[in-house]
Amino acid sequence: MQRREPPLTEEGWYALHDFRTVDWDAWRDAPERTRERAVGEGIAFLDTHSDPETGGTAVYTVLGHKADLVVLHLRPTLDELDQLERGFESTEFAGFTEQTSSYISVTEASGYTERAREYFEGEVDDDSGLAQYIQSRLHPEIPDMDYLSFYPMSKRRTAEDNWYDLPFEDRAEHMASHGDIGRDYGGKVQQMITGSVGLDDHEWGVTLWADDMTDVKDLLYEMRFDPSTSRFAEFGQFYTGRRFEPRDLPAFMAGEAVPAEEGDAHGHGEGGHHGDGEGGHHHGDGDEDERPATDHGADVRSALEEEGVYGGQPHGEDVYAVVLYSDADPDELFDEVEGLRSNFEHYDSHVKTAVYQSDGDAPTAVASVWETQSAADTASGFLSDLPGIVRQAGDDAAADTWGTMGMFYATKPEKRTDFVEKFETVGNVLADMDGHITTDLLANREDENDMFIASRWESQDDAMAFFRSDAFSDTVDWGRDVLADRPRHVFLA
Repeated sequence: MQRREPPLTEEGWYALHDFRTVDWDAWRDAPERTRERAVGEGIAFLDTHSDPETGGTAVYTVLGHKADLVVLHLRPTLDELDQLERGFESTEFAGFTEQTSSYISVTEASGYTERAREYFEGEVDDDSGLAQYIQSRLHPEIPDMDYLSFYPMSKRRTAEDNWYDLPFEDRAEHMASHGDIGRDYGGKVQQMITGSVGLDDHEWGVTLWADDMTDVKDLLYEMRFDPSTSRFAEFGQFYTGRRFEPRDLPAFMAGEAVPAEEGDAHGHGEGGHHGDGEGGHHHGDGDEDERPATDHGADVRSALEEEGVYGGQPHGEDVYAVVLYSDADPDELFDEVEGLRSNFEHYDSHVKTAVYQSDGDAPTAVASVWETQSAADTASGFLSDLPGIVRQAGDDAAADTWGTMGMFYATKPEKRTDFVEKFETVGNVLADMDGHITTDLLANREDENDMFIASRWESQDDAMAFFRSDAFSDTVDWGRDVLADRPRHVFLA
């Protein structure tokens, strides 16, 4: 008897989907004062727990007969979910509801892809783009998107189609095909996959968010034709919800539109004016400004500033950059990046994503620039699945070398030729400098005036010696006349 190999997994936060049906007859028969008090307690509970230090809570209407609303909780422990569930039951508002369904699960990442297996086997640095992407899946923010779709699912186990009897390689191939479809909807649909083996009746919970539910429909319809679904997937009930803020609970109970128009008063006593309004709690889609607590490149930039050299910020001054290198055919790579970029552009935090090429032997680079670290981390997970990726800048360079990356070299169109010639001159100087390994100039294939320079040195001291040199100083002075804006630097230790 052959025992199949399960994928490695890592778990994060626990999730409770708490589905409630309102006893509308009891609500209509209750005195006005009782209803006001009940709504006030409901708002107070939801408002108090909607912005915890870790995790999140959000409330949605539910369309159809299966429920009237769902409260979604994410927390680090089951004990916290247990307390939240009982805490809500203790409110007077909960007395007008019945818990018609619920689902318990835990956020999960699995090691079906080769890069994911490297992460689980400890071969990836904790601060790498891949590691941060996986952590963002294990500790997700509830996105500020209008609609929610939730359904539980399991993998089929029949004599003809038994997922758990498939060899690991076959399952990995199915999962890769499934993931390819999902990536086409990046920016339109955001997902949270939670495992529930041993926790609830199905094996996984799938929570999808979107601003347009037809995007969810299109995604799931396309996936129906993928063998991982058509042969091996079994589903429970589907729930569709519309998000609203706790302060809109009076409007929900009055049968009015939710989310309510800002400034609306609902005439339900105290409940009509609870909360600080929209924006009192930010339920991010990656747009919060999440700067690292420590900046390991600060000493480098300080040293440069002492030499009169602008050192930028570690992720590009006011943005976060992800740079990956690929040995795939540039045209094929560009087509794939173009598809991802069209999805990225749905996010306000996206600055740009482009393919850069050199005239030499350097591999093609994909640079994706975002306003926040969490958005860049999420993007790196999608970008790492592009064809031919050989490394991500800063992740796997030799430990005994040191790199710098100058980004946002935007030349004036009439000065581009001068800039390239100057780079060749400086390159000759670099070739003779102690500790220099390589320097490449890469240009955006869609805008030849947009370039970045990547260098690698045997040590930080060697690179600093160049930054202190007359050749570098002369180049900086000269660049003021040919560049449309000041470049920003990313240091890759």
